[in-house]
Amino acid sequence: MENTRVSKLGVPFLHLGKGEPLVLIHGLGEVKEGWQNQFELADQFELIIPDLRGHGECTKTDGISIPNFAEDLIELLKELKIENAHILGLSMGGAVAQEIYRQAPHLCRSLMLVSTFHFFPKKLRSWFFKNRKEKFEAVTTAGIQEEFLGRMALYSWRKETTEKFRHFFRPKHQIFLESLKNCLEVNNRALLPKINVPTLIIGGQYDSVLPVWIQASMHKLIPHSEFIIMRNTGHLAKLEAKDRFNRLLRRFLNQQKSAI
Repeated sequence: MENTRVSKLGVPFLHLGKGEPLVLIHGLGEVKEGWQNQFELADQFELIIPDLRGHGECTKTDGISIPNFAEDLIELLKELKIENAHILGLSMGGAVAQEIYRQAPHLCRSLMLVSTFHFFPKKLRSWFFKNRKEKFEAVTTAGIQEEFLGRMALYSWRKETTEKFRHFFRPKHQIFLESLKNCLEVNNRALLPKINVPTLIIGGQYDSVLPVWIQASMHKLIPHSEFIIMRNTGHLAKLEAKDRFNRLLRRFLNQQKSAI
């Protein structure tokens, strides 16, 4: 396993490889090591893989919010003297990637938004949070948290995939709920039409957490974006279809190189 470094602001991160900088941002309840299947991209890119505030090894637990997650990563890139980077975000990490673009568009060479979202209707927020909170607490109390959430997130239940999910999905109860609540406050409907960097949107065919129609809506809002549905995957194509997923990323990223 790669050694963890810690930024001046207390953000733990993995830093490996050489080439154009590529930031990998994990989802709700995940940890940076959950990108292990993508470490092979270090043969072509400089990977920066952080733990978001309150997640993984990050001991900073105050101010849990999407804007603060993004601000932490912007400061990390500045500390590393990276002028701009390709920004990839999964699920909640995709909302963080969008927020990085809002706060510092000059830092974004491209965006890769995977199994993510841009907006939740105000009328549904309270109901959705209450519903998910009750389920999360119930399965936690019953000791079946990993099994329940795994069945939501994964389409394939191969042993290797489920073991990786259990290892890299490590929700901290209060941080998980605070982060979830902040996800529901996201409203990027006005932001997406302003995105003018190359953008790849990926959805999982059988994603029951954030269905592909959400990513299709994002594709319609972002000018000249590319939208791909990964067949026979759920919410975590990076685990379930590693090779296909990594090939997609390489193709997209290499297109940006050839366009320069």
